[in-house]
Order: sequence, then C-alpha cells, then structure tokens
Amino acid sequence: MNNNLIILGIAVLAIIVLVLLLFIANFFKLWLRAIFSQAGVSMFQIIGMRLRNIPPHTIIDARISSCKTGMPVDTNLLEAHYMSGGDVVRVVQALIAANKANIKLDFKEAAAIDLAGRNVLEAVQMSVQPKVIQTPKVSAVALDGIQLHALTRVTVRANIQKLVGGAGEDTVLARVGEGIVSSIGSAASHKDVLENPNMISKKVLASGLDAGTAFEIISIDIADVDVGQNIGAILETDRAEADKKIAQAKAEERRAMAFAAEQEMKVKVMEMRAKLVEADAQVPLATAEALRNGNLGVMDYYNMQNIKADTQMRSQLQNPADSSHKGESSL
Repeated sequence: MNNNLIILGIAVLAIIVLVLLLFIANFFKLWLRAIFSQAGVSMFQIIGMRLRNIPPHTIIDARISSCKTGMPVDTNLLEAHYMSGGDVVRVVQALIAANKANIKLDFKEAAAIDLAGRNVLEAVQMSVQPKVIQTPKVSAVALDGIQLHALTRVTVRANIQKLVGGAGEDTVLARVGEGIVSSIGSAASHKDVLENPNMISKKVLASGLDAGTAFEIISIDIADVDVGQNIGAILETDRAEADKKIAQAKAEERRAMAFAAEQEMKVKVMEMRAKLVEADAQVPLATAEALRNGNLGVMDYYNMQNIKADTQMRSQLQNPADSSHKGESSL
C-alpha cells in the first residue's frame, strides 16, 4: 500500500515537473532573445504577461526595438498601453522614426496620440515628408457673374503637438474650399483669376486656415481653373421671366376686373331699358286716364299726336338712312 502511494506521488510530481518544463520551454526562446538583446525582461515578467492575457511576443519585440535604438521603453508602460487598446509596435516605430528625424516625441505623447485614434507613425512620417491632399472641385462666382471651377492641391505637414485635439484633414479641406470661394467671389472679373490663379493661393494662405488643426499648411497650388456657366446672366433671365409672369398675372387680373365691370354695366343698361319700357307702357294708360277724368281734352290729345308725328318726320328728314332702314324693316 505504501509503495503504491509512493509511486502515485512520484507520478504526480513528474507530471507537474513536466508541465512546468513545457511552460518554461514555451517562453525560453523569448527570454533568451531578450537576454541577448539586452532588453532586460525576466522569465517571471514573461509568465506574468501570459497570465494577464498579453501576447509576450509583441511586448518583447517592441522592447527589443526600443533598446536597440538607444531609447528603451519600460515593459510596464508597454503592457499598460496594450491593455488600454493601443498599438504598441506602431508607437515604438513612431518613436524610432521621430528620433531618427530629430523630432521631439516621448512615449507618453506618442501613446496619447495613438489612443486618440490617430496613426502616430503616419503623423511622424508626414512631419518628415509632407503630404499632398487634392481638394474636390470647388465652384465659385466672380463679381461679373461668371462661374469658375477650381481644383487645388494642398501640401500639409503634421503638427505632432496638435495631433491630440486638433482638427483633421476634412477640416483643412473645408477651410481651403471656403477660402477659394471667398477669393474668387471677391475678384472683380473672372479674367483676373484666369490671368493670375496665384492670387487664390496667396489669399488662402494669408487667412491662417491651419489654426486649430493637426496640420501645418505649407503650400496651396492651383491645379486647374475652368470657366463654368454665366450665373449672372442666368439669374437675370430668371428674374426677367419672373417679372414677366408677374406682369402677365396683373394684366390678367385687370382684364378680369374690366370684363366684370363691363358685364355689370350691361346688366345696368338692361335694367334701365326695362324701366324705360315700363315707363313707356304707363304713358297710354295715363293718357286714357286723363281723357276719362276730363283732365285732357280730345283736341289736346290730337294736338299732342300731331306734334309727335311732326317730330318724328323731322327726325327722318335729318337721318334718311335710319328712316329707310326702318321702312325696310317695317316691310
């Protein structure tokens, strides 16, 4: 019984030793690389990285690279940056590039830029070699009403100190576009811009468009300027067409009012004619009533008829055409 317990204990111990050996052998190569590279990473630190779920290869490679360039970064800082979601390798590469280019940049600043979501290595490279950004085609109208299309290329250099909190490329492009519109819009004639496109870049550069951005504008070059439409003429045509429609509407309104007034006058004339006919119909009745009451004698009536006939005859003599027309109509 005791022999069995001893054999079982030896077997368990052997398994534990084997697992430890395999575990140590797994990181032995990394530890050996760090030792020969004078990176100063112990086996316990490597084991601690694995326990903290940090890839030891990434941290050790970054540590070795920093040590070989003469600017070693502490392993704890590398681990903390990785656990914060940063790119350790890119930060170390940015530090190396900045050191070679004599750009002042420490690990804390580089880590902050990386955690801010910017590519710190690309920023350092852009500080050494400026980047050319081509703006979209910008359209503006000069004072003479002619539209111009301008295409520009903006050369920018990254400002390391303003990468955290500074505006990006989109802001620079928007400000450059605004400056182009303002420059063309203030030109007295589109010919002035075509003769001297450099006036746009000079005015835009003098505006300080890179203030508050993560970039420094080095130059603004006008790549192309095309003549567009005659916006002034189009606006004048549209305005004239609108005035024409307004005048037509007002004329139509006046015509409708005149037609309505004419119809009202016709109605009034018809009403007056009806009253006249009604009054004429009352004359025979009044004459008969006067004869009946003795207010009008028979001779007076005959005299009145004679005067009426005489008046009618004289009217016919003065207007023979009307009399002949009336005679024909009576026939």
